Amino acid sequence: MPLHRSDLGEFLQSRRARLRPQDVGLPSYDEQRRVPGLRREELAELAGVSASYYARLEQGQSFNASAEVLNALARALRLDDHEYEHLRDLAAARSRGRNTPPAIERPGPAMRSLMTALGDVPAVLTGRRGDILAWNRLGHTLFAGHLDLDAPDHPARRPNIARLIFLDELTRSLYADWRDKARSVVGHLRLMAGRHPTDPLMAGLIGELAIHSREFATLWADYRVHACDTTTYHLQHPMVGAITVSQQSLTLTAAPDQFLALATAEPGSSSEGAMVMLAQFTR
Repeated sequence: MPLHRSDLGEFLQSRRARLRPQDVGLPSYDEQRRVPGLRREELAELAGVSASYYARLEQGQSFNASAEVLNALARALRLDDHEYEHLRDLAAARSRGRNTPPAIERPGPAMRSLMTALGDVPAVLTGRRGDILAWNRLGHTLFAGHLDLDAPDHPARRPNIARLIFLDELTRSLYADWRDKARSVVGHLRLMAGRHPTDPLMAGLIGELAIHSREFATLWADYRVHACDTTTYHLQHPMVGAITVSQQSLTLTAAPDQFLALATAEPGSSSEGAMVMLAQFTR
């Protein structure tokens, strides 16, 4: 499942397959199609490129797509901003050299101070592969109280969000809407994998998850991308019961591959009461 030389083509094909002729103003004539979605020739015409050139892109035989061509393909495929970013990353991947050992990700002192200052707001800092780099006490208790509090301080022991979601039964049982969370995690991991195609640890993580989780393998094959943003999750917490949180993930300017996730509950709600109770347990 790791990234390889035809990922650009496979992504294009997957996005083409989700479009119907009527979605883009083409007549369908109620015909039976051998494959779902638009034909290559139809997509090429919409993008204003030759059918043979587009076919070479999908087949992994051409990697020289210009910015103008990528823009045209994005418009024709109706990609959103995050999908377009992923398309550009895949198109540029071939020029990025061989796999290189990545530097160990670490939270900066200012980030550690900020997480401590947040106090009763659960906070979790993750890196490019979803490794948990740091959390405050309430973030730990809310999302992974069954793990060691100091685990993120030791790179070899750091929990990983994707591993927890797909391979850890206690984390899986935390999310009442587990499938939504799983899709979000896989979509974000694919976005980051496109941004870092030469990261061998990323490739190893994807391969490991694909081997040990059929659900991960199925979602990964869907080629959806998803950026960290604001999402509502319904949790069934072992200490306080049902709790609904709004999770906001912030990208850091000084470290664009690190993401600070904050969880809040609606003021005056039973979830806020549960959060207050959970905060009392952590003191």
